[in-house]
Amino acid sequence: MAKNVPQSPMEKHSLTSFDQQLAKRCSHEGVKAGVKAAVVATIASAIPTFASVRMLPWAKANLNPTAQALIISTAAGMAYFIVADKTILATARRNSFHRGPNYEA
Repeated sequence: MAKNVPQSPMEKHSLTSFDQQLAKRCSHEGVKAGVKAAVVATIASAIPTFASVRMLPWAKANLNPTAQALIISTAAGMAYFIVADKTILATARRNSFHRGPNYEA
């Protein structure tokens, strides 16, 4: 990007750019927390799924590899979206309370 391109006055130090940076940071924190939760959920659901397929005759007969992958990935996906959503909302709520009473949109 060229260095001599002037920035617009609204883009330089406005509340809009601050809000955008804040929203980006909130979503980034949500993604990190969601990925951590998805990893834990993957491990927590993979171990009993694989153990049951090896030990239980019903599971061995009815849970093919596709079904096993579906069980594990569903648990991981649910954990990711639930934790990411809760983290983003909690971060946004925390940041909205830290603003002063003189803030006007």
